[in-house]
Amino acid sequence: MADSKQLKITLTHSAIGRPEVQKRTVKALGLTKLNQSVVHADTPAVRGMIAKVSHLVKVEEI
Repeated sequence: MADSKQLKITLTHSAIGRPEVQKRTVKALGLTKLNQSVVHADTPAVRGMIAKVSHLVKVEEI
């Protein structure tokens, strides 16, 4: 499991004024404040959530 990739996800744009689905996706990723970063395992579920809000977040592989 040492070779599993992780993703650092940073909220770069506010979810204010966005559709409710996008707000919930941002919250489900664990992001609540602007420029906040979280680390998640690189799984298809997380990748799908990132795709839904790709215009609001920055993603880095670590």
